[in-house]
Amino acid sequence: MAYSNSHFLIIATLLVVSCFLLPCSATAPRKLALVQPEPLILEYHNGPLLKGNLFVNLIWYGKFTPIQRSIIIDFIQSLSSTSARTPQPSVSSWWQTIERYRGGPSTLTLGKQFLDQTYSLGKVLTPAQILALASKLPHRNSINVVLTSADVTPDEFCMSTCGAHGSGLAGKHKKIKFAYAWVGNPEKQCPGQCAWPFHQPIYGPQTPPLVAPNNDVGIDGMIMNLATVLAGAVTNPFDNGYFQGPADGGLEAVSACTGIFGSGSYPGYPGKLLIDRTTGASYNAYGAHGRKYLVPAMWDPKTSACKTLV
Repeated sequence: MAYSNSHFLIIATLLVVSCFLLPCSATAPRKLALVQPEPLILEYHNGPLLKGNLFVNLIWYGKFTPIQRSIIIDFIQSLSSTSARTPQPSVSSWWQTIERYRGGPSTLTLGKQFLDQTYSLGKVLTPAQILALASKLPHRNSINVVLTSADVTPDEFCMSTCGAHGSGLAGKHKKIKFAYAWVGNPEKQCPGQCAWPFHQPIYGPQTPPLVAPNNDVGIDGMIMNLATVLAGAVTNPFDNGYFQGPADGGLEAVSACTGIFGSGSYPGYPGKLLIDRTTGASYNAYGAHGRKYLVPAMWDPKTSACKTLV
């Protein structure tokens, strides 16, 4: 998906398998040695970040049930919730790591919503069409998020990305930059890529999938990817914020920690998680409205390490 000025949530990092997991091509034998890994550093490139009070506007493209919409809406409302009744660890405590990036906190509030259930642009979307959808709602102090249903195929969805964020131009003279993002429902097209660990991966150890906390593999997968692109949009909205690697596809706040959900994680194992005694579902964060979610680790600029909730 050739997005201009955007970053991809690359699925490869969810499924990266090194030579100790899959056979490598024939090479000369190598001795194993203990090497202290270098700390993960996301460099700040002196650009503006999205800070302060922000709205998350949602563009629903395709068919979503009311329950599916409520799961995602509850997640958005959980990000900056101040409710003392929400158990810990919470989605809001996960999001508070953003405060450690330059500029202080980013408070996210659910903004406007737009429903397009008639597939007005078809079921195969180009990057330009996604940007056009994102432009349908107000852009000031906002992140406009396009959510595509399971029967919609954005360009390169599943081939190299589960979601993306980028920037567009708005205003009378197209001089005002605004941030937007897109996340697709992977239930039918690529659950092994974009909904792991709630589905068996297409590569690597074929361990049994975990039970999704909201009993919807596609939507729970979208939550993980939505968390990733929102963190990326806030900390690197215009390709000159926090990232490591190339400006148009480097590692960001959460994509730098892809595949890590709890302590002790390693390729093919998401780490230690909480288990719902009634349903057997795995999660690591409580939402503001009684829901449970699985959120990925986020890079902590204070420790230069991927921070988990459990």
